Amino acid sequence: MEGWRGAWYVPCLASLETLQELCRKENLTCKSIGITNRSLKSYEVEYLCDYKVEEGTEYYLVKWKGWPESSNTWEPQKNLKCPLLLQNFLSDKNDYLSRGREGKALKVRNHVKALSPAVADYIVKKAKQRIALQRWKEELNRKKNHKAMILVENTVDLEGPPLDFYYINEYKPAPGINVINGITTGCECTDCPAEKCCPKEAGFILAYNKQKKLKIQPGLPIYECNSFCRCGPDCPNRIVQKGTPYSLCIFRTNNGRGWGVKTLQKIKTNSFVMEYVGEVITSEEAERRGQLYDNQGNTYLFDLDYDSDEFTVDAARYGNVSHFVNHSCDPNLQVFNVFIDNLDLRLPRIALFSTRTIKAGEELTFDYQMKGSIDLTTDSADGLSPSRKRIRTVCKCGAVCCRGYLN
Repeated sequence: MEGWRGAWYVPCLASLETLQELCRKENLTCKSIGITNRSLKSYEVEYLCDYKVEEGTEYYLVKWKGWPESSNTWEPQKNLKCPLLLQNFLSDKNDYLSRGREGKALKVRNHVKALSPAVADYIVKKAKQRIALQRWKEELNRKKNHKAMILVENTVDLEGPPLDFYYINEYKPAPGINVINGITTGCECTDCPAEKCCPKEAGFILAYNKQKKLKIQPGLPIYECNSFCRCGPDCPNRIVQKGTPYSLCIFRTNNGRGWGVKTLQKIKTNSFVMEYVGEVITSEEAERRGQLYDNQGNTYLFDLDYDSDEFTVDAARYGNVSHFVNHSCDPNLQVFNVFIDNLDLRLPRIALFSTRTIKAGEELTFDYQMKGSIDLTTDSADGLSPSRKRIRTVCKCGAVCCRGYLN
């Protein structure tokens, strides 16, 4: 456009430390990423890579924060002022040895006691993983729209953050699908619930009691007050829309189920825990993706079949913490359909409520077959048309009542 002098902005995928390393490698300054003439030669320990004992002195190989690995140096332990990093180093070393992967940690070469290369390699991988998971945790907490914290933990293996997952707080509709539709008015209550509050106008009872806990049975819908209602944010009929009130931890399971989610706080029975969000797609597109996901052993499709089965939520690439919640045949979460700013019965929001008291540190689970599933617990799968036949995924929930398969 003639006379336009705007600028194009392209997001940078490199981390701050990577950009700092490039600046220091080329001896360049950049105030926007913290590299000034003064800080160009500053040194801070990022992690410890290796260990040796030479002439009675203990040395650690140091990776300096914001410096390339080619700048790593051996430093005597007495000069290091990083007790937490030293603790991580020793913990990772002991963890590796406890798994029986190596006989002795130190080997003597040319009168120098040096750490086994395999042990050192594992320690570096754990250090890099720890940094990557910390960055991911910070990213998740920047993007979330609720007050509670999200933590990340992996004490099981070397798996880092998922490479193709994007955190969202609400539905991401596919082109042509409108998930905000049908609301033009709200209740006139000043003290909900009143005679003409939102649930009653829809022909249902208020879903919550005075303690803001669920009081309706599974299968019944929840109608919350919406953006057109006169009531304020403290209205007792505004629960799901406020987001999860509990701090949760995405953690690596130790029985081959990948990532899972556990609560860091006690959750009482019938409490709202989280919403299930993702891409909203047509059922036809869900069928196509489902074949692919089954081949990969993944299960992220959730049919929105409260009134019909036109749409499906796919949380494979876009989702929130619920993306990582595992299946159980004996779950502690129950699915409910929720209507707030959209009264289209084909497009309810999906909320997960506790079915019992859940202790702090306990894993959160829901039954993947609660809604919109075909009964594949018997040989009925053989009766499906070729387009509906699916590869069955073995269930690893460990419940006494386990059905054996996820789908």
